[in-house]
Amino acid sequence: MNQPLPYAGIRVVEFSHMVMGPTCGMVLADLGAEVIKVEAVGQGREGDNTRNLLGSGAGFFPLFNRNKKSLALDLQSPEGRQAVLRLIGTADIVSENFKAGAMHKLGLDYPSLKALNPRLIYVSHKGFLPGPYQHRTALDEVVQMMGGLAYMTGRPGDPLRAGASVNDIMGGMFGAIGAMAALAAREKTGLGQEVQSALYENNVFLVAQHMMQFAVTGQPAAPMPARISAWGIYDVFKVRDEEQIFLAVVSDTAWEIFCAAFGFDDLFADARVASNNDRVKARDWLLPMLRERLAGFSASELASIFEKHGLPFAPITRPQDLFDDPHLLATGGLAPMTLPDGRDTRTVLLPLTLDGERPGVRLSPPRLGEHNVEILLSLGYSEDEIQTLGFDG
Repeated sequence: MNQPLPYAGIRVVEFSHMVMGPTCGMVLADLGAEVIKVEAVGQGREGDNTRNLLGSGAGFFPLFNRNKKSLALDLQSPEGRQAVLRLIGTADIVSENFKAGAMHKLGLDYPSLKALNPRLIYVSHKGFLPGPYQHRTALDEVVQMMGGLAYMTGRPGDPLRAGASVNDIMGGMFGAIGAMAALAAREKTGLGQEVQSALYENNVFLVAQHMMQFAVTGQPAAPMPARISAWGIYDVFKVRDEEQIFLAVVSDTAWEIFCAAFGFDDLFADARVASNNDRVKARDWLLPMLRERLAGFSASELASIFEKHGLPFAPITRPQDLFDDPHLLATGGLAPMTLPDGRDTRTVLLPLTLDGERPGVRLSPPRLGEHNVEILLSLGYSEDEIQTLGFDG
């Protein structure tokens, strides 16, 4: 970027794995913070085990650990703990997402570190905020099921998790927001504080709109596939060659434009579908009629007509197809990056601009212990000490 990033000069020490904690660090790193990812080695440990996940977890490490440095230490050894405490002494923020008690056993919990540095901001990412559930082990899918999101996503009687790690990612984002708020508060008070973010509470926030729907109407929200839509035409259509496309007509003005674009004069003149609410009530016969009338078009033909007339539409896209999305390519939403195994790829940047620029990739996801020597030298270790203590990897 052509301007200084907002959190340049802020040092974050991250103890995290999987998605939630790494997302928090990624957001702060993308916005300029120096994020040092401490990875445990020795005692049978080989760094963040997310590095080696298969299947749906294969993308976790490369996505959520860009713009970070890796420091690999044996945290069970006195030398490793001393090195990490020296590092934390230079930090503004510590971020962690391990099980309750794990950081306390290492002497790296907030009360212990606060005594060493009252200005330290400590971000904990947990399954639940303190309360009756805090002892439970949480996963994104667990809180989606118990927090109403799976119920709302699936068909009635068939709860279905969302197709991405929505709570892990948003939970990490709220951790980052909390860290930002704590930094602003520190400017006023001179003191740090503990920030907590939790999967379950994040999920409840996601479904709060449905809770408020019940509070306002007294009627339970129906699962999304079975809901009574607020719009007459707001659905996926199967068209020529078994293609699919999402089409929406959400206002009376849009209805007039839609009918004119396709020559549906009879529908525009039909008093039974004159208003959006009329069309909602008529969906049982209106949608089958429209499906039949539009079935002969290809998805690209419908997209062209809808785009020409300013009507909402969407192709049904697979994630891998987004690497070739012309909008993402034209706007710089995909940035080159090198994977830890040396292969080149592109990654998705934060969905925001700062003064017209996207915060980019300064550092590719690190190899395990890639920055050990650099970081330890900056902490006052000599090259001989680093080698003698085995800190050089």
